[in-house]
Amino acid sequence: MHDPRALRGALVFVVSTAVACSNTTAGPGGVGGRATGGSQSPAGATSISTGGASGQGGQNASGSGGRTSGGSGGIGSGGQTITGLGGGFSSGGQTTPASGGTAAGGRTTSSGGSVAGGQTTVVTGGNASGGQAGGATGGAGSGGSSANRDAGATGGTSSPDAAATGGAGGSASTGALIINDRFWKDTSGTPIYSQGGGVLQVGSTFYWYGVNYGGAATYAAAPTGKNGDTSFVGVTIYSSTDLTTWKLENTVPFSNAGAWFGRLGVVYNATTKKYVLVAQGGGGLFFATSSTPTGNFTFDNVQTNLPGIVNGATGDQTTFQDDDGKAYLVSSSSNGRANRYVSPLRAADFLAAETAIPVYKGGGREGNCMFKYSGTYYFCSSDLHGWNSSQSYCVSASNLNGPWSAEFVLDGTAADFSHVTQTGFFIAVKGTAQTTIIFAGDRWSDFAGNGLGYNQWMPLTFTGTTPHFQSLSQWSINATTGTWSVAPGNNYALNPTFEADRVAVTEPAGWTTSNGSNVSDNRTGNWAWQLAGTASLDQAVSLPNGAYNLSAWVKSSGAGGQLYAKGFGGTDKTVTIGAATAWTQVSIPGIAVSNGTCAIGITTSGQTVTVDDFVLSQN
Repeated sequence: MHDPRALRGALVFVVSTAVACSNTTAGPGGVGGRATGGSQSPAGATSISTGGASGQGGQNASGSGGRTSGGSGGIGSGGQTITGLGGGFSSGGQTTPASGGTAAGGRTTSSGGSVAGGQTTVVTGGNASGGQAGGATGGAGSGGSSANRDAGATGGTSSPDAAATGGAGGSASTGALIINDRFWKDTSGTPIYSQGGGVLQVGSTFYWYGVNYGGAATYAAAPTGKNGDTSFVGVTIYSSTDLTTWKLENTVPFSNAGAWFGRLGVVYNATTKKYVLVAQGGGGLFFATSSTPTGNFTFDNVQTNLPGIVNGATGDQTTFQDDDGKAYLVSSSSNGRANRYVSPLRAADFLAAETAIPVYKGGGREGNCMFKYSGTYYFCSSDLHGWNSSQSYCVSASNLNGPWSAEFVLDGTAADFSHVTQTGFFIAVKGTAQTTIIFAGDRWSDFAGNGLGYNQWMPLTFTGTTPHFQSLSQWSINATTGTWSVAPGNNYALNPTFEADRVAVTEPAGWTTSNGSNVSDNRTGNWAWQLAGTASLDQAVSLPNGAYNLSAWVKSSGAGGQLYAKGFGGTDKTVTIGAATAWTQVSIPGIAVSNGTCAIGITTSGQTVTVDDFVLSQN
């Protein structure tokens, strides 16, 4: 397993106005979803289809002992504008497009100062050092405003994923803040219920389609235990111009949805001038149409036999619309899910799937979705982990008819299992400065109990044709320019809430341990970590230079354990953990990182200490 903490690609901090992200939720496998596309819709609409995960009527829970990290809670209070430093890095000696940094044989870091009133900081270029991943340090700023941010999350958030190499990141620009690991809310302050769906861009407006399941509201109100309520409430439609501030436009119920409805995507047919919704529902592949992106979709038909697909039905599926306007169903076969396909939707109206194009055959996969970047197609999937998360797998090709590459693990997803998500769908933000691909992961926390929030959105970077997943808890995106940046409030601890480990383990993902195990005596999610006797828990974090605070929530049978931060270029810091039968937060402020690394963890000398919700973030 590679070191998961070094950010891949150039990272730049910018002025970011904090806004509330909406959340997407997801149901077990189904059709629909979206891939990136860029097909022309009416009035210049670019269609982005979504992808999805698990299969109809439940999912296979097979797959070995995987883990996913992620964090609960969020950081940052509303009403402030976040500014940070420019610059960036690129490993492998590649120069990034970020301002103020050069690459030489490794990563470059940049520094700068904080500014007030919402201005981007002036960046001082950094130089490369020894191939180590790093990023720019962020400064705090004032100004700006916050819209509908959910302040109720607790605990920590997941860290950026490490050790990928190369890749171009975001460049300095104004953007809206995305905060993962919490329940997003719409403009009315109501939680967003949009699982297993996708995004369609029409002009400058993004439309987010998904499913509201009966169990979503129950879990969001009290995220202490999973539930199995996959009853269909309706298809929700949200709109946004910045990808973070979402307005609920409509909720569309279907009386013939069937026992399972989900994995939907919406594509636009230029011939019929109809928006076509494709989903698993009604016992097959469900089609409905609307004359507007927010209208009441009208049922058209259910296709029960899909030509060219083993068993004639899909396991998981999404939709993908290409730059030429052609639309496709992206899927695996229903039984075993060992076969992957791309099925053209009938060109005349998109209301039927035609003979499938085989992509590849191998181990069982679900959460099938697709995106296109710089002329290359990427077909991505997850393990068969049921409602739980996994690392992400991809194959690539320059033509949908192949040949396709060998399957590879998406760099950055193995160490924290895709920020505690399953492959959901991708959003292509085609801006005036660059194109950014957003990995929209499904966290089925209502049905898996694995943390806070239903969807986690993270940017991808690229080294040539190799994609890298950036596991970030806080970052900003400019929907106009396509640029993005890491936010100063990002939690750099990896797997901080131990939710990556969906089963009992003796070493959690992203950590090195002795004499410990995960336990269900948790503060958030399913798991916490327990050290017994003489024991240790340690993680080496790669992060930008700057001032940081470390905190964790603990319970202890007696005094004597220690929370520590070491090896950051200054004097090691420790704090003694006292006896506590209730969850108590311990913290270490003022960690001045000067060498791009920091080792964090806990040691015990006879005590039993249970720990959850680490946070390592900038002051």
